[in-house]
Amino acid sequence: MTITGEYVPSPSDWVRKQVDTIEASGTTESVDIQGRPVVLLTMNGVTGTVRKVPLMRVEHDGVYAAVASKGGAPEHPKWYANLRRNPTLELQDGTRTWVAKARELEGAERETWWTRCVAAFPNYAEYQVNTERLIPVFALEPVDQP
Repeated sequence: MTITGEYVPSPSDWVRKQVDTIEASGTTESVDIQGRPVVLLTMNGVTGTVRKVPLMRVEHDGVYAAVASKGGAPEHPKWYANLRRNPTLELQDGTRTWVAKARELEGAERETWWTRCVAAFPNYAEYQVNTERLIPVFALEPVDQP
């Protein structure tokens, strides 16, 4: 495991409950967001603590996306800064967990992934309309391990 430190649960009640359910059941299939599947990201926070967040499942050819939408709020979610500072994370989809590295996308590559993200969760399109910021998208690419 590459993620070390003390786990600090989210201050957000729904995030905390979903993480608890995933951990108790051992699978991300035990929860959803608006009826759609999620993955679980475990990362080191900017303060060095371990943070966990369930996000919409967006996958293409073994690479996943993390969309920093925060429901179209004017600011990025807290986990955005965590991935910028500490891009190595653990990604769980179903019962499978592996190490991935987050890479923020730009330009045409971001647009390609944005289309995939909106297809997976159409509300993202509305969230983008509701904020002046360009909603960040990260590619979560698997890291080869020995």
